[in-house]
Amino acid sequence: MKHTFFAILFLFVSQPASACGDGSSCDVNERSYRAKAPSGWNGKDALPVLLHFHGWGRNGTNVIRNKRITDATESNGVLLLAPDGIGNSWSFWGDRRDDIDFAKAVIEDAANRWPIDRSQVYISGFSYGSAMAWLLACDSGDSYAGLLGIAGTLSNIRGRDCPTGAFSVRQVHGKKDNVMRPPWGGNNEAWETILSLSGCVEGDKKTSINGRFKRDHWAKCRDGNSVALDVHPGNHWIPKGWIDAQLSDLLRR
Repeated sequence: MKHTFFAILFLFVSQPASACGDGSSCDVNERSYRAKAPSGWNGKDALPVLLHFHGWGRNGTNVIRNKRITDATESNGVLLLAPDGIGNSWSFWGDRRDDIDFAKAVIEDAANRWPIDRSQVYISGFSYGSAMAWLLACDSGDSYAGLLGIAGTLSNIRGRDCPTGAFSVRQVHGKKDNVMRPPWGGNNEAWETILSLSGCVEGDKKTSINGRFKRDHWAKCRDGNSVALDVHPGNHWIPKGWIDAQLSDLLRR
């Protein structure tokens, strides 16, 4: 019995800091996030990261259970981080920095648990989470390798101070989306601002059709970055295979 007790105690105290990545909560600054490392990871190599913000009314667990997200991170060997928003939402309307600072704390906490590749940290989100990802890119986009926005943008980005450098952007939106405003709506201010932040040449736009997506692509952006807007004929959802394709493309670059 004594030997059994000490064996159990040894297993408990010897668990690595990354033990929270098994689907249980990772706690940081009195808040939490979920994490999922790719199953084929050897436990040593530095991992690219996808920091993905959930939609309104959801949480990090929903992200970890969404195969359209986890299949993409798994196949590309990427560590998935899924923060939990307060009240299952994000504060991207006013000037509060709560969620910006929390997102940065999540990255730092994860870096203490896993070896991460700082040059390959991508931010992403769906719906309200996409607006949150845009806000983080506005605040410090040059700290990240790229933004993957899905069915949501920061509609008032033009009125914000975005003291950031160039970054690559991949955005997707449905033509029939009646939940979040598309980036080309109104005066097109959101998309014009993101092109400006990324240092793209507006006249360089190329348009192509790939399956159900129409893509507007700007390849001549500052510091070797690029911007692409994919439009599909559907509504408010994460298109199957889209995150996988974007991660694969950006990681190759």
